[in-house]
Amino acid sequence: MIQKNAKIYVAGHKGMVGSAVWRALEKHGYTNLIGQSSKTLDLRNQDAVNAFYKDEQIAVVIDAAARVGGILANNSYPYQFLMENMQIQNNLIDGALKHGVEKFIFLGSSCIYPKLAEQPLKEAALLTDSLEPTNQWYALAKISGVKACEAIRKQFDKDYVSLMPTNLYGSHDNFDLKTSHVLPAMIRKFHEAKLNHHAPVELWGSGTPMREFLHVDDMAQAVVFALEGQLPEHLYNVGTGKDVTIKELAETIQRIVGHEGEIRWDNSKPDGTPRKLMNVSKLKELGWQYQTELEDGIAQTYQWFLDHVDDFKEVKM
Repeated sequence: MIQKNAKIYVAGHKGMVGSAVWRALEKHGYTNLIGQSSKTLDLRNQDAVNAFYKDEQIAVVIDAAARVGGILANNSYPYQFLMENMQIQNNLIDGALKHGVEKFIFLGSSCIYPKLAEQPLKEAALLTDSLEPTNQWYALAKISGVKACEAIRKQFDKDYVSLMPTNLYGSHDNFDLKTSHVLPAMIRKFHEAKLNHHAPVELWGSGTPMREFLHVDDMAQAVVFALEGQLPEHLYNVGTGKDVTIKELAETIQRIVGHEGEIRWDNSKPDGTPRKLMNVSKLKELGWQYQTELEDGIAQTYQWFLDHVDDFKEVKM
């Protein structure tokens, strides 16, 4: 059982996921949380990470640190996405093993699964077929992290576990239209169109692909669930087990934002994978499931966007 005063290091604590994990831990009464900015600790530097572990005597590591980006970034910088993510996680995982960290929670992504894996995606689909080419570099790095934790679990009998979330959204999301994911991008597009006399909003593709979305605070609760129990296996999907069409998502966001203009679908643009849904039965059977329904989560996220709209320089207010 993890004590409330145990020293817990949240790697990537300033990001959307890491900050949500930090808030959840505080809410659950954990009092000894450690965070390091990339300026004070370069996780790509093995010596620096080992020195940090030696000095701090960490009990638990939650790894929410990664180099992330969309399709363009992955395609443009394949080496950095492969190598830097492996450096970050390998230094954290190996350093944790060397310095006696008994519990390690590794956070990944559903992109680790094969592009054409059977839906909903099961943990057993890992390494059964080819990856999506556009983000294979990031996926390969994350797969190596999953396997490193599995190997430590097998060889050293330590409680190292990997959680693979579906598409996440929520406060502290990225709303940059060039690099953001679909849900925050839609929030911003509909918001700006509303301010521009309810101008039409143009969206890519047909609107027919189906996607699953999990509020980041629910993801954080899954981390706390993994922290406070001892999960019997090394890999678990984290999601809602439910999906919506991109068209349904757009209409929901439009209604919440209050945009009254037209939605125009650009069928000349690609749709991407027709469906990407997680099978979350393994974690659900152990007693964890999501709490935030999509409509409520979008409303919360839009309110956070409004509260921080001055931080987004290009937003026309």
